Amino acid sequence: MKKNSVKSASVVLLLLLAGSALANEVPFNQAAFDQARAAGKPVVVYFHADWCPTCRVQQPIVARLALEPVFKPVTIYEADFDTETALEKTMNVSQQSTFVVFKQGHEVTRSTGQTQEPAIRAVLQQAL
Repeated sequence: MKKNSVKSASVVLLLLLAGSALANEVPFNQAAFDQARAAGKPVVVYFHADWCPTCRVQQPIVARLALEPVFKPVTIYEADFDTETALEKTMNVSQQSTFVVFKQGHEVTRSTGQTQEPAIRAVLQQAL
């Protein structure tokens, strides 16, 4: 019985890890971001902080949406609000829980503090 629950837990963990890999959610990397933007790919930079209650509400919504086939072309770069201070200045971001959306290499919209799935979906769709 214990062996089966260990196997089940392992399968669930593998599925979760596989889902994350497919989600196009990646830690922010300046070189990769610059390359994606220069290529005109759909990109979202999501500024978050672990201590932020709004970000905690947003995170599972973003993860769920990123798994949807419609958002497969979109790369969502997760930028840590506490450590990416130079990026915040460059993008003129003053608050965590901010999405900055790029389409064809140009910023098309930004949103701060959204916690409802339809609103976050609408923001991400602007990249397409």
